[in-house]
Parts: sequence; structure tokens; C-alpha cells
Amino acid sequence: MRPMQIGDISIDWLYDADFGLDGGAMFGVVPRVVWSKRYPADAENFIPLSLRPLLVRRPGVVLVIDAGYGNKLTEKQRAQFRLSRACDPRRDLARFGLEPEDVTHLVFTHLHPDHAGGATTLAADGSVRPTFPRARVVVQHLELEAMATPHLRTKHAYQEENWRPLAEAGLAWVVDGQAEIAEGIEVYHTGGHTQGHQIVKLSSGGETVLHMGDLLPTHAHINPLWVMAYDDFPMQSIEQKARWLQRAQDEGWWLSFYHDRNLLVARFDAAGKPLETVAAPAFAESAAGG
Repeated sequence: MRPMQIGDISIDWLYDADFGLDGGAMFGVVPRVVWSKRYPADAENFIPLSLRPLLVRRPGVVLVIDAGYGNKLTEKQRAQFRLSRACDPRRDLARFGLEPEDVTHLVFTHLHPDHAGGATTLAADGSVRPTFPRARVVVQHLELEAMATPHLRTKHAYQEENWRPLAEAGLAWVVDGQAEIAEGIEVYHTGGHTQGHQIVKLSSGGETVLHMGDLLPTHAHINPLWVMAYDDFPMQSIEQKARWLQRAQDEGWWLSFYHDRNLLVARFDAAGKPLETVAAPAFAESAAGG
């Protein structure tokens, strides 16, 4: 599949694995009879999802947005999430002729394990090391604060081994709110899904791709009111989704998806109907039940 090109920025979607989650959790208070018309579930109410980190390149920059689960999961965890294969972002980088050392930047939309786990790697000697040893790792200060001061709801949502080796290696780039990572590449704090959730805006040549992370995990979540039960601050999710989706629709931006099994990126009209889409390529592996 050829990369998406906007100006001098090229965008590819890495494929980490397929997996499955409960549809009710993914669509929160929206009834199944409603959301299943947009995103079908299996008999056990699981919906098919994917892990698709973004690979963003422009002159002098090789940036990865989120990193999948990584190779530290146990067999029990892989079965729990119905992963179609062992996760390792290094494997798919090779498909694009890249080594982990070539990555200059890594952006976390947030630090949940399905987005941050692949940033560190379990080595043969049992140590946990940065997957991309030369990459500056961009994260919001509020997300680190949430990880450092967990409460009953979030204490199992963060894993120190996904962050500590990066900080110890001096790779952390901690930002507050809006920040320019490189020319045409900006992050914005939204909160909502997590305290420090951020989105990534890619702009060049008069075009923009907005990656909204888990505020917009699939195309079926285009309705601002359709937020996940996983969101720590659902009203903030709704507010931020409405704001950014309105801007994207007004200005004709593309919207990218990290978890959608079927679509990589799309543009929508004011009613939330797709105007243009780029379908996700098929892979041999499929998540069980998907």
C-alpha cells in the first residue's frame, strides 16, 4: 500500500495485530441495537479491532504515533485481548525498510498499554529497554501525573515498565498543552479518555490529517456523544470531540483511526457521513471472534 502524502509529509499505518474488545465497553451508554448497525459484533458482543500505530515521515523526521502492546504480555493477557499474533512494532518497521534506531520521535496519545506497551521491549536477558533508543518520546505532563497518582479506576491502566526505561534513558519530552514537535506536526492536550490524553495534527501542502487517538478509536465513533466506557472523563471527551470534529468538518481535514479494523483514514461531511475513505489492508491474522 502506498503512503498517504500531504505536502512533504508521508503517512503509513503500521500493523501490530488484530484484537477484540466488548462492544458495550467501546460504545458506553449507546445501546447495542444502535451501535451494532455501524460496527457489528459477534455472538459474545466482541467487536473486531486493530492496533495501527502511525508512521509519519518528513525530511529529517521519522515519527511513530503510539506503539501497540509490545512483547511483554503474558499468554493469558494475549488470550484475554484476543490478539491475533504477538505484538512487536519493530517487525512492521522492517516492512518499510526502517530499523528502531531510525525513529526520531515517538508520540503517545496516552499511556494505556495498548498504546504505550510497544515503546519498551523485553530483552533476552530479562531487562526492559526502550524499543526506539534514539527517539524523543512526547507525552503530556498531566498524563505522567495521572500515572504517578493513580486512583481506584486508573491504578490498573498504567504500567511503569512502559515508561520508566524511557525516562531513565533521557528520552522523555514532557509537554503541557499545545506543542510543535516538528514543522507541521503538533500535539494538543484534550483529556477525556485519560487525564493527559493528547491528539496529533499533521499539516503540510494545504492538507491536514488529525489523529484523535482514543477520542475517535473507529469511524463508528464519529458522533461526539458516542464515547467509550473506558473514558475517565466522558463529558470532557464529548466536549473535545465536538470541538475538534467540527473544525475537521469545516476545514476538510482527514481523520485517522488507531483501532478501526476497516478504515485507516476518512473525511466526513457535517452530518458525519464519510466523503472519502482509505480502507485498511487485509492481513492473514484475524482476532479470534472477529
